[in-house]
Amino acid sequence: MSQLPACPVCTLENTYPDGDQLVCADCGHEWTPGVAAADAEPDADAEVRDAHGALLANGDTVVLVKDLKVKGSSTTLKVGTRIKGIRLVGGDHPVDCKIDGGKFSLKPEFLKKA
Repeated sequence: MSQLPACPVCTLENTYPDGDQLVCADCGHEWTPGVAAADAEPDADAEVRDAHGALLANGDTVVLVKDLKVKGSSTTLKVGTRIKGIRLVGGDHPVDCKIDGGKFSLKPEFLKKA
């Protein structure tokens, strides 16, 4: 059995192949082996700011400033929920996090840096 590489984002070794890509079972990152990991991190020029204009960084702790309904579920993320260890990614929902065991991608305008 061949040894698969560790995830370039979270550096954990819990990875598996999915077609021509590799997937990290822990953080959900997908990448093509042999391609530079530069696209795993957001652009250096892209700043992610919270609802009050504070600059967010990987590992920050944030608080929800609004109740958020989870799409496709009856679950609601309540205002004031504290989220530890956020991860910044690119796209229209640049904040990845775990809340109560679930993985979510959030927009920064609904977050406040704690």
